[in-house]
Amino acid sequence: MSDSRRSVRAVCPHDCPDTCAMQVTVEDGRATAVRGAPDVAITRGTLCSKVAHYLERTYSEQRLLYPMKRVGKKGEGRFERISWELALDTIAEKFRQLAATDPRSILPYSYAGTMGLVQGSSMDRRFFHRLGASFLDRTICAEAGYQGYKATIGATLGTDPEAFADAPYILIWGSNPVVSNLHLWARIVEAKRKGARVVCIDPVRSLTAEKSDWHLAPLPGTDGALALALMHVLIRDGLVDEDYVARYTTGYAALKRRVADWTPERAAGETGLAAADIEQLAREYGQDGRPAAIRVNYGLNRCAGGGSAMRAISCLPALTGHWRWPQGGILLSTSGTYGTDSHALERPDLYPFDSRFPPRHVNMSAIGDALLEADDPAIRAIMVYNSNPVAVAPDSNRVRAGFAREDLFCVVHELFQTDTADFADILLPATSQLEQWDIHKSYGHLNVMVNEPAIASLGEARPNTWVFRELARRMGFTEPCFAETDEEIGAQAFRKDHPRSGNIDMASLQAQGWQRLNVPTPYAPFAEGGFLTPSGKCEFYSDTLAHQGIDPLPHYIPPREGPRSNPALAAKYPLAFVSPPSRHFLNSSFANLPRFVAAEGKPWLDMHPADAAARGLQNGARVRIFNARGAFHASLRVDAAHPGVREGVVSAPSIWWQKLSGDGCNANAVTSQAPTDLGKGATFYDCLVEVAAAAD
Repeated sequence: MSDSRRSVRAVCPHDCPDTCAMQVTVEDGRATAVRGAPDVAITRGTLCSKVAHYLERTYSEQRLLYPMKRVGKKGEGRFERISWELALDTIAEKFRQLAATDPRSILPYSYAGTMGLVQGSSMDRRFFHRLGASFLDRTICAEAGYQGYKATIGATLGTDPEAFADAPYILIWGSNPVVSNLHLWARIVEAKRKGARVVCIDPVRSLTAEKSDWHLAPLPGTDGALALALMHVLIRDGLVDEDYVARYTTGYAALKRRVADWTPERAAGETGLAAADIEQLAREYGQDGRPAAIRVNYGLNRCAGGGSAMRAISCLPALTGHWRWPQGGILLSTSGTYGTDSHALERPDLYPFDSRFPPRHVNMSAIGDALLEADDPAIRAIMVYNSNPVAVAPDSNRVRAGFAREDLFCVVHELFQTDTADFADILLPATSQLEQWDIHKSYGHLNVMVNEPAIASLGEARPNTWVFRELARRMGFTEPCFAETDEEIGAQAFRKDHPRSGNIDMASLQAQGWQRLNVPTPYAPFAEGGFLTPSGKCEFYSDTLAHQGIDPLPHYIPPREGPRSNPALAAKYPLAFVSPPSRHFLNSSFANLPRFVAAEGKPWLDMHPADAAARGLQNGARVRIFNARGAFHASLRVDAAHPGVREGVVSAPSIWWQKLSGDGCNANAVTSQAPTDLGKGATFYDCLVEVAAAAD
């Protein structure tokens, strides 16, 4: 390949399990093509329909290319260009003033705008730790499910995604891999060709549900009740692997007592499923001598009892002994397979621990309330990067009101002028993945991968690490860690003494672009126990939870807002509301680019024909979706032949930028800041609404 034309290794940075390996063709300094790397088993040379057009994102006319300062009112989105020197000096001086009084009045706000370990969670964390700022509890997506799974399994290890291709029975629970886990779906299609039966559990008739052999649609937030009933039938009908349970689990006798009264009939009353279907599902899943694999995802953890539901589901493969096979078990996330050295990356030891300012935590899932109500101290400055909270955080009217405070100093580091960027006092241009160095783990496969910068930064865009190094210098932070290069940080990303990632070698990693973790192929992590819990066993009964004052056994917590659990609220707002990911957006990423906005068309609301008829609503009508928290508008989709949702449920594929939605609002106008049972995560899918014809 000539000097003017070269191929560069890259990694998709977005919040998706696939973490695809990419190859970027660069000609005369400009990226001209992006494709999936053919030599990485999980990617197999293919990319999703969004990342296949990644150059449209990189070279978009909407890219922010220069630092700017606000010249209009908060939220108007009017800015004028300034220099990096002035921008950084302004930020550092404001932070210095606030830190002199109480550094906890400063809050970082970031999440998974990039999943890279360097650009996502290294120099930024070091900076805010050293500053003594408030800690951000990053709970918005996965924390409830993570905590429930961890209490049972010990860490987020599970079935190797590659092994799904050989599973004879696959249960997809709260996941839509056709849209959000494409390469796992390719393995499931392989399994189907070999005769596998695929069952999907989802309140929405997703694309995955359409392509599965059987779709069960429980009411949102009732997955825990279904899991308890499945265990009831498995135990009652002798479908338990007694040898596996005796050797590799703890608390079985207590679990038997707990699920004794969780009959299919009782669960049917909670879930809205037929008792006969629950019976059949349990018998199919527990069939003797055949491995079954569960792909469970974070959709079901976004309800009041999300952590408990995940805990109950994660008991199933130990109860049946499906862990004995590589193609059995359960997969939530592979992230716990890695020995990530978060201490080296983030340096929490830099925190000053001043007795005058005890550490203060702020839950990102309740950022609206935090900005409006927090005191001792109030939040006086917020720096947002790798996130778009005005669009993605729940109860968005409260979030917008918090960001609109004139006394709140707001810095946003972004590629585009998002809904959140409109509220910035200082707006900084960020690099895309093709312009920065990073190292990646995954939560959907077992490889470590390196992203090399393919092109020079566009305009004056700068990566996160550069911004925080410069701020640290201005703040007078002299610790050597603030001078480390991105490559030096990346070399510390994985523990050398870890049994699964101690094999990672930076020289060979950079030469090849990727390395599989030190796990066998095929990989059956718990075939002979070895769970990462305190007992070393799958914990049906968790002493850890008991010591925290939490029910140590799997149990059911109904939705906070449900027709059975909250009949008074349901009398006003009788429809259960969910807002799953749109096929053409990834959270709020890609949701501003013309190709994907055109493909999505407009905000939609899916409704069952019976619910539409009861309200006199027709397919295509413009409707108002509302509750006491707020309202937004959408076009109605009613499919009489193949309803998109079950009766009593409505679904609005998301997340639209508010300023591109048509009415200045999106689905989060109606969602709640109330937390989940475990981990205090967000409860996006625990929400009741009413729907009526729009007045306009």
